[in-house]
Amino acid sequence: MTTTSTTTGPHTGPEARPGTGAHAVATTGEPIHPAGPLLPVEALLLVDLQSAFVAGDEAVPDAARVLDRSRDLLARARAAGALVVHLQNDGAPGTVDEPHTPGWELQLPVEPGPREVVVRKTEDDGFEGTALGALLADAGVQALAVGGVLSEMCVAATARTALDRDFRVVLPHDAHATYDIPAAPGISDVVPAAMSSRAAEWALGDEVEIVARAADVPFTRTPSTASRPDR
Repeated sequence: MTTTSTTTGPHTGPEARPGTGAHAVATTGEPIHPAGPLLPVEALLLVDLQSAFVAGDEAVPDAARVLDRSRDLLARARAAGALVVHLQNDGAPGTVDEPHTPGWELQLPVEPGPREVVVRKTEDDGFEGTALGALLADAGVQALAVGGVLSEMCVAATARTALDRDFRVVLPHDAHATYDIPAAPGISDVVPAAMSSRAAEWALGDEVEIVARAADVPFTRTPSTASRPDR
């Protein structure tokens, strides 16, 4: 994922599908989850929380909020013994997230070990061309939470593939963000980032579990010890 606050990189987000089932987004605009307590998840995926996107003048508008909620998710996932995966995008040469440049660096500290790993990627979808799928399967993960940036790009693409692979996916509304969509003559004025993030949630359909607050996501220990991926 390579973008700035005024332009976006290659868009691989899914075509919108209205939610109609138990996990659908409420028509009032408030995220909802199924009735009753939210079931725990065994893994946390933090998507592209890199300096180019969440620090400095080119950060997404809600970077401070996303980092705050991600720190909370990270601390509680570690404490519960859940698997933590930091997805880190390797941008093309000359882009803001080119490997080993300041913008490529992760903003949250990593504690490498059997239950916390970094998976580097080159596509929006964190599963494509990476060891993520095998990593989750080896750890016995069945349910995961996803947060990070950008809502309609890498977050949505990764969440959709997780759903397609029959993982239960929880998406905390306040733990992902994106940029404003620039105005397009004859199409629309500027679309605020918050609206774009909301639309990205809706487009994931009725299988994703959208919750209003990251603080409401419970974690549990992964069934087995995960191994570090090769890349």
